[in-house]
Amino acid sequence: MKGRTIVLDHLNGAEAAARLVDGKLDDLLIDDANAPRPGAIFRGICDRPLKGQGGMMLRLPDGVTAFLRAGKGLRPGQPLLVQVTGYAEGGKAIPVTDRVLFKSRYAIVTPGKPGANISRQIADDDTIDRLRLLINETYDADYGLILRSSCAAADDDAISDDISAMVALADAVLADAEGTTPEALTEGDGPHLLAWREWVAPAEVVTEDGSFAHLGVLDQIEDLNHPLVPLDGGTMYVEPTRALVAVDVNTGGDTSPAAALKANLAASRALPRALRLRGLGGQITVDFAPMSKAHRKQVEQSLRAGFKADGIETSLVGWTPMGCFELQRKRERRPFTGLTT
Repeated sequence: MKGRTIVLDHLNGAEAAARLVDGKLDDLLIDDANAPRPGAIFRGICDRPLKGQGGMMLRLPDGVTAFLRAGKGLRPGQPLLVQVTGYAEGGKAIPVTDRVLFKSRYAIVTPGKPGANISRQIADDDTIDRLRLLINETYDADYGLILRSSCAAADDDAISDDISAMVALADAVLADAEGTTPEALTEGDGPHLLAWREWVAPAEVVTEDGSFAHLGVLDQIEDLNHPLVPLDGGTMYVEPTRALVAVDVNTGGDTSPAAALKANLAASRALPRALRLRGLGGQITVDFAPMSKAHRKQVEQSLRAGFKADGIETSLVGWTPMGCFELQRKRERRPFTGLTT
């Protein structure tokens, strides 16, 4: 199977979407009915400040607790619009932000942050001029607006329709911001809608039930239950613990500097996909195969290139005194473990 394929199906009754590149599983989205989706918007009620941390705990519907990192100036009992930013670690409150935005395939509407901007990934001057003209002729809302990189290949009418839909949604949500009880105002996008919103590169779309089995997706998903990631010239193990995600890279029997560099470069290219498919985030520590400090720069450059194209916010922290490499990755997805059992 050549090219890109997007498969919309279900996994153990949960809505799921898979992206295949030349038949290889490249991304996977699985819904989780037990937690609010990232992007969901709530009217939360401020509960209690966390002294010393500058944050605020909030009450959401059904007794769910949320944590807002920046809670300065808020008071208990105050209603506040918040948006879920990721999944909570075990037993902790759901992370939220009060910088609510409305995101679709082509447009992001940002109440409270006025101004119109175009994605920096669009570099063609003619395209930029076309999009600026579109904004000037059609956009008159008081909200901020960002046109996403997907607008470069989109029809003007499709972009305008997307903008109008997001403005209407923003109007409806903001009109319901006040109240004395917590309430869910949007539920966030499920995997099928997220696939349409985020996987914008040209692809064949398959929607028939059972396509995961027919196209070999289930077999590749099963592989995610194992920590081993085969590499060209070595192996990589990706193992989440309570404190962090530990990644170990090995060359096998060949311990030469050339073999170590080959395995480490292969690991740096494979790591974004391995973390993305497993839904892993937080602190990540990579124990590369032993190599000279002269080779570290090549490996770090390869890591930066891989995560730049990944789409999930990841900070490359750097090398530790013991020679490991540390990263900090946003917990944007539910860990794969437990979602399919």
